[in-house]
Amino acid sequence: MEKNRNGAGTCASARPDDLAEEDQAELRKMKRTGEKRACPAYGRSALALLIGVPKEIKDQEGRVGIAPAGVHELVDAGHTVVIESGAGEGSGISDRDFERRGARIARSAAEAWGAAMVMKVKEPMPQEYEYLRSGQILFTYVHLAAAPELTRILLKAKTVTIAYETVQLPDGELPLLTPMSEVAGRMAIQEGAFYLKKTAGGKGTLLGGVTGVAPANVVILGGGVVGTHAAKVATGMGAQVTVLERNPRRMAYLDDVLHGRAMAVMSNPVTLEQSVAYSDLLIGAVLIAGARAPRLVTEAMVRTMKPGSVIVDVAVDQGGCIETTEPTTHTHPVIVKHDVVHYGVTNMPGALPRTSTYALTNVTIRYALEIAGKGWKRAALDDPALAHGVNTADGYLTHPAVAAALELPYTPLEKLLR
Repeated sequence: MEKNRNGAGTCASARPDDLAEEDQAELRKMKRTGEKRACPAYGRSALALLIGVPKEIKDQEGRVGIAPAGVHELVDAGHTVVIESGAGEGSGISDRDFERRGARIARSAAEAWGAAMVMKVKEPMPQEYEYLRSGQILFTYVHLAAAPELTRILLKAKTVTIAYETVQLPDGELPLLTPMSEVAGRMAIQEGAFYLKKTAGGKGTLLGGVTGVAPANVVILGGGVVGTHAAKVATGMGAQVTVLERNPRRMAYLDDVLHGRAMAVMSNPVTLEQSVAYSDLLIGAVLIAGARAPRLVTEAMVRTMKPGSVIVDVAVDQGGCIETTEPTTHTHPVIVKHDVVHYGVTNMPGALPRTSTYALTNVTIRYALEIAGKGWKRAALDDPALAHGVNTADGYLTHPAVAAALELPYTPLEKLLR
């Protein structure tokens, strides 16, 4: 087998029996055209792919779909990475930084979107819908349970959508959501503390209090990754913290990691109503993978909160777990309802792009290599966690929780992989 500059053989010079069955037709096509693509030296199929990284255009979204280290790994595996000029600027990454790692710089969004696989951070905006097409792989956060219009567009375009937020390990862990949940959980307390200031619209309460004056009451709905990290920051700032959780094992974990500095309370209708009413800062941190967030806090409950209290609903990108929450932006982050300040920014980690971009690439690159190296179907067959990430493919909706949330027909992914 012929070797390329990375030491991998080229598929065009491979024998058919060197390759996985689903790639043999591609091999025959390449034989006819003379095209050469990288294959690993040990003979398994790894068709080199053109991977595009467009610049994020969501309001004040400074993250980028890949860091230079990720580019290096993809190029080293024989793939081509095209990054829209300026895509990394918000994260402090220059075009030259990407070029040093082997990327090609695209001068337009269309060029980056023209790749066979597109890596992003956030869902496509309406002005990007025209770039979606059949067979294209979109690897990003999409949160489709709260986005019926985007779902319709992706289905019509027959785009293969692999959602970061639904890649799920057997133990339930969401490895591609975890780092951004960590950022959002910590950031939720910072933002809440800011908006508790009288000058920012809040009641004028210092989160940790001072000598002789009680600290603020912080109530966190959900003890998952977001809730745990929010509790760590809130207790560190001296607040009185209550975490409402339904899973006894998770409650025991919270008691352990928080060293008794926060109260882990069983969530039920009574404790929920009481906790919301006395909270100065209420954090919504409830998540059901792929599904719309359950509306735990009603408008009537919000009315019982003290004027100038603050709500930060981290679940807003999945529809929100507080009835009065509305999606907001970094440019206009808050609204006031019933004298309560509501923060509902749908891309919270975008405000901390350098930390977030590198944290995201750390976990996505492994899966990007699988998808690019094997093709999305073989990658999904080989890795059940990745299979959970496939939300749409060939015009079908393939995630059951998304289908249930949107009341649309569900097609098991297995039917498309046969």
